[in-house]
Amino acid sequence: MKAARIHRFGPPDAIVIDDLQTPSPGAGEVIVRVSHAGVGPWDALIREQRSAVQSALPITLGSDLSGTVEAVGPGVTQFKPEDAVYGVTNPEFIGAYAEFAVARANMIARKPASLSFSEAASAPVVAVTAWQMLFEYAKATAGQSVLVHGAGGNVGAYAVQFAAQAGLHVIATVSAQDESYVRSLGAATVVDYRARRFEDVVSDVDVVLDMVGGETRNRSFPIIKPGGILVSVSEPLPKSGAAENVRAVFFLVEVTTARLETITTLFNQGRLIPRVGSVLPLEEARVAHEMLAGAPHKPGKIVLEIAGRRPGLGPIGI
Repeated sequence: MKAARIHRFGPPDAIVIDDLQTPSPGAGEVIVRVSHAGVGPWDALIREQRSAVQSALPITLGSDLSGTVEAVGPGVTQFKPEDAVYGVTNPEFIGAYAEFAVARANMIARKPASLSFSEAASAPVVAVTAWQMLFEYAKATAGQSVLVHGAGGNVGAYAVQFAAQAGLHVIATVSAQDESYVRSLGAATVVDYRARRFEDVVSDVDVVLDMVGGETRNRSFPIIKPGGILVSVSEPLPKSGAAENVRAVFFLVEVTTARLETITTLFNQGRLIPRVGSVLPLEEARVAHEMLAGAPHKPGKIVLEIAGRRPGLGPIGI
């Protein structure tokens, strides 16, 4: 099988396409015949050896995936061959840029019937991240206000949708080109961060969701109500810096079957809108990572289309 791997840590040109043996599932695992694999910033961090999760070389990159179950390992009863699934591979967030991937059975779920395989591969990490930020860490409820930094990004867009549908007043910071997009998702107030300082527009919010970090995060603490919270996935929080009576938390996403099933229901009800950006073949994984680094690409999640084959059969994942 083909897989996009690195044998050294470094820039996008460290990625090579290797021929590997098709893996076999262990206990609690499934083999997914991969249709599409999502490309995210965490993949670049792993490639550069800057991830909080460390893995030994060589590494097959990628975590988000969609496809069909090829085989199940001992103890797996909730899936069977040919089930259409989506989710992530494992806690190390590696192994998805391949024609066949090993995935933990408790980190995948049945693919939303309303989504294509490319849409499904774009969603798991970013949608679950937004869900955990808003409901598990901030414990946001109807009637509260939430400021979403980076609302035009992949995590931010889901956070806006979740918050608006839960009855929160949503304030979003974005660049000008994303203003109409985030309004369409449910943002009530939109601030172009290049034109205005958000703290000149916003005050006394219950929740801040931070996908930006740095100065933007630090400037957010004074506008949070006493007892409010800032939840960040951008970078670990400093030991000091939060305003008095304001909580702050940084976390790493935990994708599980249960969380994916909750999100699947929302997709199938038409309450969530995915946003797929550029779609490239597996062989152009380097190009996808150059896009992560700033090369031009379509707005939305970058996705790899896997063009593998099964013995005696045509292309897979279509």
